[in-house]
Amino acid sequence: MHKLSTVALAFLLNACAVGPDYQTPATPAPATFHAATEIAASREQDEKKFWAGFEDPLLGKLIEQTLAANYSLQSALARYDRAAALLYGAKREQWPSVTAGASGAEQHLAAAERAPAGSGPARTELYQAGIAASWELDLFGRLRRATQSQQAELEAAGADLGALQVALIGQLASSYFELRGLQQRLKVAEQNVTLQQDTLDIVSARVDAGRGTEFDQVRARAQLQRTQAEVPALLADIQATMHRIAVLSGQPPATLITMLEDETRLPDALPEIPVDSPGDVLRRRPDVAAAERRLAAATARIGVATADLFPRFTLSGLLGSLATDSSDLFSGPAETRRVALGIDWTFLDHAKVQARIDAADADSRAALADYQQAVLVALEDTETQLMRYQRALQREERLRQAATDAERAAELARTRYARGFIGYFEVLAAEQEVTVTQDASVRSRTDVTLAMVEVYRALAGAPSSVH
Repeated sequence: MHKLSTVALAFLLNACAVGPDYQTPATPAPATFHAATEIAASREQDEKKFWAGFEDPLLGKLIEQTLAANYSLQSALARYDRAAALLYGAKREQWPSVTAGASGAEQHLAAAERAPAGSGPARTELYQAGIAASWELDLFGRLRRATQSQQAELEAAGADLGALQVALIGQLASSYFELRGLQQRLKVAEQNVTLQQDTLDIVSARVDAGRGTEFDQVRARAQLQRTQAEVPALLADIQATMHRIAVLSGQPPATLITMLEDETRLPDALPEIPVDSPGDVLRRRPDVAAAERRLAAATARIGVATADLFPRFTLSGLLGSLATDSSDLFSGPAETRRVALGIDWTFLDHAKVQARIDAADADSRAALADYQQAVLVALEDTETQLMRYQRALQREERLRQAATDAERAAELARTRYARGFIGYFEVLAAEQEVTVTQDASVRSRTDVTLAMVEVYRALAGAPSSVH
C-alpha cells in the first residue's frame, strides 16, 4: 500500500496539463475615440450620480425596480447559478470520491454448488460493511482543464448578466424619455389646437363682418382638424410606452399608468458623459468580456479532449469488514483492506479521440473569431453613438432657435391679419411652420436624451470606477 501511494504521489508531483495554455489575445485599440474630443469627460461619477443628474427621482426608482424584478434578468441570474454549480462539480471531480456501504445476504445453494462435493452447508450468509474511496490521478490535466473551462464559462455567464443589466437600464431609460417626449409633443399639439381655434374664430368673425372669405374659413378649419388628428395617435403611443416601461420593470402592462401619466418635462440639462480610452471601454464592455471568457473555455476544452490520448490512472481503496455472521462484523478477524492502482487507456480509439480534438480546436478558432468580432463591434458601437450624440446636440440647437422664430412669426402674422394688412394665406403658412418646428424641436430634445442613453450603453455604464 505504501509503495502504491508513493508511486501515485510521484506521478502527481510531475503531472502536467496537456493542450494549449490560454493566453488572452491582444486587442489593439486606438488611443482615443475620434468622436470623444468634443464631449466633456468625467470619471469620478458613479452610476447613481449619473442617473441622479437627470433630477428625476421616478426614473431612479424605475431603474431599481427593473434591476430587482425584470424576468429576463432573473433568467440570466439562473443561468449564472447553473454555471456556478457546474464549476463546483468540476472542482469536486479532482478530489477523491468516498462512499460508505453495507449489505447482508442469505443464499441457499444447490447440491452442485456446495463444497466439498455437495456435502457442504446448503445455506450461507454473508455480511459486509466498509468505506471505499476512488481518486482519478489527474496526470495529464484532463480534470484541471475541465475546471478551467467551467471557470471561464462561469465568468462568461457573469459578463452576460452584466451586459443584460446595462441593456435593461438603457431600455428602461430610453422608454422613459420617449414617454416624456411624447407627452411634451402632446402638450405642444394641444397648445397649437388652442391657437388655431383662436385663429378660426378670428377668420369666422371677419367673414361675418364681410371682410373675409369662406375660402379662408375652410382652410383655417382644415388646419385645425389636421392638428387635432395628431392627438389620438400621440395618446396611443403614450399608453403603449407606459406598458413597455411596466413590463421592463417586471410588472403587468397597465400597472404604472397612474404613476406615469403626470407629465414631467424632458431634462433641460444632461449629466456629463464619462468617456474612457478605447482600451478601457473594451475591458469594461461585458459583451467583449463574455466573448473572451468563452474563448478561454474553448481553449481549455482542447486540453480535455487531448487528455483522452493518454491513459487514466485511478487510485482506489477499501477499508471494511466481512463476515458470515453479523455478530462477527467489525471484529479483528473480519477486517478487510484493499488498495489498487487502475489504468484505463483506450488507445485503439485514437481516431475518435483525434476527431474530438480537431472539433475542440475548431471551436476555439471560432471563439477567437467571435471575440475579435466583438472587439470591432464594440469600437464601432462606441464611435457611432458618440458621433450621433454630437450631431443630435447640434441639430437640437438649431431647431430650438427655429421654433422660437416660428412662434414669433406666427404671432406677428395673426396681429397683421387681424388689422387687415395681410391675407389669411400668410397666417396659415406661419401656423403650419409653428406646428412643424415645435414638434421637431421636442423630437430633437428627445433624440438628444436617447442618444446620451445609447452612449451610456456603449460605454457599458457610467464611470470606469464602478466597474
